[in-house]
This record gives sequence, structure tokens and C-alpha cells, in this order.
Amino acid sequence: MLSPVLLLLHPSFLAIFVLFFFPIVSSPSAVNSISGNQTLSVDQTLTCTDGKFVLGFFPLGSSPRRYYLGIWYNTRVVSKFTPIWVANRGYAITDPASFELMLSDNGDLVIADRSMDQIWSTDAHPISNSTVAVLLDNGNLVLRDKSNASLTFWQSFDYPTDTWLPGAKLGFSKLTGRNWQLVAWANTEDPAPGVFQLQFKSGQISILSNDSIVFWSSGRWNGAFFSFVPENTFYSYTYFSSKNEDYVIYMPIRNDTIIRLFIDISGQVKQWIWVESVRQWLLFFSQPSSACEVYALCGAFGSCSVAKLPFCGCLKGFSPRSPEDWALGDQSRGCVRNTALQCGGNSSVQVDDMFYRIESVRLPGNINQSAEVGDVSECESACLRNCSCSAYAYATKCSLWYGDLLNLQEEYSGTNEAGTLFLRLAASELSNPDKIKKGSKIMLLVVAICVPIGVVLLSIIACIIWTRKRRYKGSLPSKKDETPLTWGTEMIVSELISKESSLGFSLYQFSSIVEATGNFSAANKLGEGGFGPVYKGQLPDGEEIAVKRLAARSGQGLEEFMNEIMLIAKLQHQNLVKLLGCCVEGDEKLLVYEYMPNISLDFFLFDEVRKNQLDWSKRIIIIDGIAHGLLYLHKYSRVRIIHRDLKASNILLDAEMNPKISDFGMARIFQAKATEANTNRIVGTYGYMSPEYAMEGLFSVKSDVFSFGVLVLEIISGKRNTTFHKYGKALNLLAYAWELWQEARWMELVDPSLSDKTPTREVLKCIHVALLCVQEQAADRPTMPEALNMLGSESANLPEPKKPAFFTAGNEGASELQILEGCSQNEVTLTVLSCR
Repeated sequence: MLSPVLLLLHPSFLAIFVLFFFPIVSSPSAVNSISGNQTLSVDQTLTCTDGKFVLGFFPLGSSPRRYYLGIWYNTRVVSKFTPIWVANRGYAITDPASFELMLSDNGDLVIADRSMDQIWSTDAHPISNSTVAVLLDNGNLVLRDKSNASLTFWQSFDYPTDTWLPGAKLGFSKLTGRNWQLVAWANTEDPAPGVFQLQFKSGQISILSNDSIVFWSSGRWNGAFFSFVPENTFYSYTYFSSKNEDYVIYMPIRNDTIIRLFIDISGQVKQWIWVESVRQWLLFFSQPSSACEVYALCGAFGSCSVAKLPFCGCLKGFSPRSPEDWALGDQSRGCVRNTALQCGGNSSVQVDDMFYRIESVRLPGNINQSAEVGDVSECESACLRNCSCSAYAYATKCSLWYGDLLNLQEEYSGTNEAGTLFLRLAASELSNPDKIKKGSKIMLLVVAICVPIGVVLLSIIACIIWTRKRRYKGSLPSKKDETPLTWGTEMIVSELISKESSLGFSLYQFSSIVEATGNFSAANKLGEGGFGPVYKGQLPDGEEIAVKRLAARSGQGLEEFMNEIMLIAKLQHQNLVKLLGCCVEGDEKLLVYEYMPNISLDFFLFDEVRKNQLDWSKRIIIIDGIAHGLLYLHKYSRVRIIHRDLKASNILLDAEMNPKISDFGMARIFQAKATEANTNRIVGTYGYMSPEYAMEGLFSVKSDVFSFGVLVLEIISGKRNTTFHKYGKALNLLAYAWELWQEARWMELVDPSLSDKTPTREVLKCIHVALLCVQEQAADRPTMPEALNMLGSESANLPEPKKPAFFTAGNEGASELQILEGCSQNEVTLTVLSCR
């Protein structure tokens, strides 16, 4: 059974901790309301009936201290000070002794000084001047009639700041035009509205920059969930739509679950759950998964890098527009030039501007213009002719950018947006011949002094690094090396590994993985899976490893990552790949496996040259090994496991071509007495998914049996199931095999690369068993023990297979499948019946 901590890490995103702690001073009576002539001063608080939430004044900043009225979790319940609502977010109080929270003569709730000058008001204009302000147990501050509790004039849930609490609305009113949205803080010490918003419109939740640019969406509501938000066991969404309003709420499934969702100053939306056992907020969900996917996070002429902290930096020749804001985490104002452009003669120097080359960068996200030119030099000239031109890029065409450059990212690998950018700078930013001549003697002296010192320092640093690597292999990074955005994740990974220390599992430092893989060099790349690339590496002790680097936009969240760690670490079988350890640092999530010299089955099976190395004796060993691996998962492991993503690329081959099942990110533990389970989220690869799973979300051991049958047919034929267009009228490999079986032409299915000496009887038996495994009804398929017995028996009387599961041929169906196949070069992987 999965541990409670593992269950808590159901799929997820990146995080930010509250950077201060303010001790709460509760009033002696711990009242939850204000009425009549009562007031609330800076040294008093209101506490809701169940004690979870507190209303009061809290300070931010240091010089001067600025005070705000807000609501936070009671530190007796949640020890980390966590504000969830701010009243006067745009107007700070610098003289707290002069201001109080009170009810005005007309019944509104206001913050005013002794002269009744108001800095904030509910502006509800209640029809009754006999009102009361009450802090409810759900964290909602309401202004209502004192004698009629159902008559509410105003509530804080209608005016959220950066946090969405359970029960609060996210959406809009069609009558009043009110938009229930979240707006991020300006920076860590200023709750004023920032540049990022979280809204619900057109049936989906979206994150916007400056109320205009949408850079992440949840996917549309399908009646049960949002397609890009992870399913979970902690809370559920409810969507309401009427002629008056359109909104969504969420509620915890258990009343004692403390959960919150907020949008942080970096533009990421993050869902947190409080775990009492470790007294920490733990990240449950974060989108976009990488901070650099936030549109214009670093502002004009700023560049984002996931490999650095902080993520934002200024381009060469630029400096932060507001260093103070940058220090507080707000880089949205971007950078300014250090030296103005010369524009071909606007200075006494009379030197043209020059261009600085930036490779492997995500090109600016703001609109560019094209120029009709013949080559890259003409493109450069076109940019120089216009003083407003800031940069150019040349690939198949000349692209020019004018004014500010937005949304750049360094070391970017996105295929459509990556390129080489030529940034326009004043010539003095790149070279200055006069200064070089005058300073040459000084430079020689500096070099003469610095080089020996540098050599000594580098030697010392190298020794320190070598010592640290020896000390840290298999251990958790020290607190000073932790990345604040994922500290909670690393803590939980460490806790899980400490419980499984007997398994020989290690937690590696990212720096050691970088060194082992040659900084993830292309020469060490073994392949690319649905969740990211796999690299070969070598540890300092000479051990060869395979590293799966989970891509930020891959869709494999923390749940799948932790799932793979805990499941595969517990499994011990010669036909299952061995997991050596993992690495979690910053945005990086990596899995470290034993290295398989022959990579994977698909590397050989579907290549016209390499498949010749797979004679029949090797293929039957591979089929037998896969069957034994599945038998262990279904029957003999400590827990029954359904793999759910069995395919040729997930079958690794060792030096002797022995198969090992890998990639347990989608696997599920099955109760011993359970026969079938259901999920609303379909994950897997088209062509290997059983029909009951693909269409209804039902999975069982028979789902893996179906995938095994597909694999056997692929191994025999050397053809992919999904490349159906190669088989004439038949829609896919299953249909083709069935057609040949019906016509007693089954030998035509055999891979032509196999010699004529292929044992006919053994091939026939394998095809027969494979067709039994891919039958349309799960009940008709054999179990893995039965399938293995059939393969190993010389005299077994096998039942006649029924029609396999394959789509009916037809123009509409074929067209739809061809479109899906186009989502991937080699295979189609589906999540909720959409490509990943």
C-alpha cells in the first residue's frame, strides 16, 4: 500500500515559501465578530469559531514597517505564517497606532483613523445600519445583518487577493460584471496587485499576464474535471453556470484537509496541502511547471534560465530597471540599456551599432516583422537601417524585432521557438579599441598577478568539489544548496528514501549527474521518451548509468515521478530494470537506472538494418522474458502491479539481449482481491491500450495482457501496430494479423528479415497466444500465468481466438487515427484521449 506521504504527492508543479513570520496576538476572548461600537486595533485579532483563521493587522517590510489588514491561518494550526487575504492591499498603513477596523455609521466595515478618514471600506451600502462583521470558519469575512444571518451585504470571498480557498468562487457575474479572480502580489513585501491574474472564463481556468496574454490554461471542463489539472483524492471541483453567473469552486473531500491555491509573484499557480506530521506546506500542483514558461516573467530585455537562481537576468549590455524590485522577486519591469544605441552616427564616435550573438535562445514572444532579403548580412543591414530595430534572427527568413524584447529564455530546446538571436548593442558594449590600447600595460600587469592566483584557487576549488562529491553521493543536499522552490519536494523524497534505505537507493546531486552525462551532451543521448530524453552516463567509480531527465512540459508530474521511484525500488526481478536512485533539484527531476548497452527493443525491432541482429532465438527469449516480468508484477511481487504503459520502447535490452521492463510512471498498485479498477484519466500509448481502458477507463491485469499480445505480434512481424497505413485495407497490425489468421496465411506476418529456418510450429503458437491476448473482451483473454503456460507447453490445446480489438475501417475513423498518429514521430501517447 502506498504510504500517506506518497499519496500526498499526487501530481504536481513548483513552489514559494512565505518569507517572514509574525507572531499572532489573540484577544483574550478570541471573538470572531465586530458589531456596534467595537473596534479592532493593531494589537488585536478576530479568530473564527473553529480556530483555523485569524483576522488582524500584520506588518511587511523593515524600514518603514507597513501594516495591512488581512486574514491568515492561525499559527496554532498552521505554524508557517500564511496570509490568504488582504483588505488594503493598495494602501499601506505606516502609523498603525492611529488606525482601527470598525463599523461606520451607515453599517460598512472600514479602516479609519481617529478623524474617521477612511483608507479602506467595504462600500456595500447596506440597507441596514445594524450590521455585524463575522470571520467564518472557511476563512470568509462577511458583513451581514445582525438579526438576520442569511442577509449578507459583502464578503471577502467576492474580493480575493492572491489565494483561492475552498468554497470561494472563481468566475464572473453576468449581472454585475464582477470578476472573481486572483491577482498576484507585486512582490514578496508588497501585496499591491501585480501583473499576473488567475481567471475562469469560457469553461477553463487561465493564467494571464497584464490581463491580456494567456500563457497557461487548465483545459476545458468536461463535466468531471479539467483535462490539464491532475486528478486527486483530496478535493473535487464543481462548475456552476446560469443566466446570472458562471463560476467554479472546489471543496476538500475530507473536512480536516487544509488546502489552498494561490498565484505567486512569478506567475505560477500553486496548490498546497498542509501536512501536520511534518509541519510543512507541501506542493501538490504547480503550473506552468517551469517558471520560464510564464510569459514575460523577466520583463523587457530580460532572459529566463531554469538552470539559474534567480531565474531572471538581464541580457548583455542591460541592467535591471529597478534593482530594488528585482531584489524582492519582481522582475516584471525588466531591464534598460547601459549605453544608448548610436543609430549609425548619433554620437561623436561615429561608430555603427553592433550585434551580439545569442544561441539556443527562445526567440522574443512579442510580434516580429519579416524582411525580404537574400542572406543573413542583408538581414543585419535591414535591422541597422531602422533605429527602432532591437534584434534580428535569420533562419529560413529574416525576422526583425522592434522596441522591447519579451519572453526570452536561455538554453531553450523548444523546436519551434528556439533559434539564434542577434541583439543590437552600442559598439562600446562589445569593444573599445582606444581603451584597449591605453589599458594594455595595465592589463599585462593584472594578468601577471591574477593568473598564478587563479591557478591556485582553481586547484583548491577542484579539491573541494571532489571531496564534496565523495561525501554527497547518495545523500541529500545540504540546506544551503536547496532550491527554495522545491525544498518541500526534496524533503519528502529524502524521507521516503530513508524508509527504503535497505533497497540500496541513492539520492544524487544534480551536479554529479551533469558531470556523469557530459552536461547532457547529444553524444550521450540514448533516446527520447514520452516524458523526456534518456542519457548515458558514467559515475566517478566507473559505473555506467542511464539517466531519464523528465521534461518540464512532459506531463509527468510529481505523482508519476514518486510512483516510479517507490514501485520500481521495491521490485526485484531479472526482467525488470533496476533503479539506482534519483535527483530532485530546482525544476529538475531525474531517474538513474542501470545502463542497458542495447538500449531498447524498438531501437532494434523497427530499424530495417538493426532488426537483422534479432534472429528468432533472440526474439523468443525476449517474448519469454517479458512474460516472466509481467507474471512477477501480477502475481509474485510484494504488491500486485498493473504497468499500464507496456510497449516496445519500455522494454530495455542488456548486453545479452535479455529484456527488462522499465518506466513505471503510469503503474498502479492493485489490491490482491480486486479484479478491475476505474480512472477518469486515460494514460498510455495508443496501439497498446486495451479497448476497455481507452474507452471506459477500466483497467486490470487483462490490460497488460492486451499490451503483451500487441508486443508479441510486433516482435514476430517487426512492424509497429500504429503504422496501419502499410497494410492495405487493414487498419492496423491487429486487424492485419486477424485477416491472415482467418485465411490461414499467418506465415505472411513473420518478419522477412528472419531466415527460412524459423521454427514454424513455435511461430504459430506465439501468434495464436498473441491473438488470444488481444481479444476484444477482457474476460476472454488469458491471465499471464495462463499465457506463459501456453507459450511453454508443447501439447496445450489452445482455444480458438475471437476477433481482436481494432477500430472498424472507414474514412472517418481512419482519418481521425491518422491525425492522432501525427502527434508523434514514432508512436501516439494519450492522456484523456489526447496526445502527449
